[in-house]
Amino acid sequence: MAENKKSLGVADGKVVYNAGIVKGIVALAVSEIAGVAISAKKKRSGGANDAIRLKFSDRGINVDVNITVYTGFKVPDVAFNVQQNIKQSVESMSEYKINEVNVHVDNVITDVDAITEQ
Repeated sequence: MAENKKSLGVADGKVVYNAGIVKGIVALAVSEIAGVAISAKKKRSGGANDAIRLKFSDRGINVDVNITVYTGFKVPDVAFNVQQNIKQSVESMSEYKINEVNVHVDNVITDVDAITEQ
């Protein structure tokens, strides 16, 4: 668990998940929360979107996620719900434990027309 697994499969009788699988679980968990979306971040030179970042350690996974909050939703409540849903989703869908979830609010959309454009 201390290292970033490169592939999904069975190794020494254990199921291992690559970081892409865990990022997919995190993205799904965020999409289940009302009033929030994963921020569209610029892609890095390697082509990876840095809106979701994972760091694997001996104690678990540290997750950093950048979000956009829509008008009419309380930022602290949305951030708390995102944290709880990510923790519950990753721990129930994989054998990994979540050490911490850091939610970074990049944007708050207050224009109703901008919501429908996205």
